[in-house]
Amino acid sequence: MANLRLEWGRWRLDLGTRPHLMGVINVTPDSFSDGGDFYSCESAVEQGLRLVAEGADILDIGGESTRPGAELLSLKDELARVLPVIEALSEKVDLPLSIDTYKSKVAEAALKAGAAMINDISAGRFDYKILHLAAEVGVPLILMHMQGEPRHMQNNPTYGDLMGEIKYFLAQAVQRAEKAGVAGEKIIIDPGIGFGKTFDHNLTLINRLKELTELGRPIMIGPSRKAFLGHILGGAPPKERDSATAAAVTLAVYNGADIVRVHNVGLAKQALAVVQAVMNEHV
Repeated sequence: MANLRLEWGRWRLDLGTRPHLMGVINVTPDSFSDGGDFYSCESAVEQGLRLVAEGADILDIGGESTRPGAELLSLKDELARVLPVIEALSEKVDLPLSIDTYKSKVAEAALKAGAAMINDISAGRFDYKILHLAAEVGVPLILMHMQGEPRHMQNNPTYGDLMGEIKYFLAQAVQRAEKAGVAGEKIIIDPGIGFGKTFDHNLTLINRLKELTELGRPIMIGPSRKAFLGHILGGAPPKERDSATAAAVTLAVYNGADIVRVHNVGLAKQALAVVQAVMNEHV
């Protein structure tokens, strides 16, 4: 882990001391990972409280499915899904809430409702105004690598140099964000497991993740319940991939990840306690 710290407003995340856990809340009827289990505001809030009790450091709330082939969601519908959940959780939990969106208007409304971070899968490519918003409000911004867009990203993704191209993409994304006024110390990078990547690409990415530490930014990774894990397990459905997820995040943290985005926080926390003890050579 890098010796990195995020400080803004009343929040402080000492990423250099231990891996941090971002719990996922999908307020969608068609999520690949949890089948719309938390589509209602009430169930989403209950899940958020459960993730906090399990040890989450951040909650990431999203209203639009970004699974392969997913259709675009209207601004109105996305706002209707996420704002009530953010408003309710901001009153009930004492940790930063992240809004998972690439739309600046959704991010702006979410920040006003109580969110404190922006997680943009497009790295500012789909709506550049989100970069200026992050700069203006002074919140951390997660920039993710993705080849193409969700509807088409898994249509034969190809690379001449996988790690080189991802590193270049993220370096350029960081430069764009900084040019828009985002403070460099508030930028987090995400290599985008499963976003325009084949099975082999995902394995290589985890194995060679340390190469991205050269960018000098906190690294977030989100392999949780992804299809490549199902493939390894012989076709296991998403909800039966949590143990495999724990193995993937353990390897990712060992190779340089600072934040892991997961659905099952409790299991991941146990796995990361082991890798942290090994890395620090004490319990």
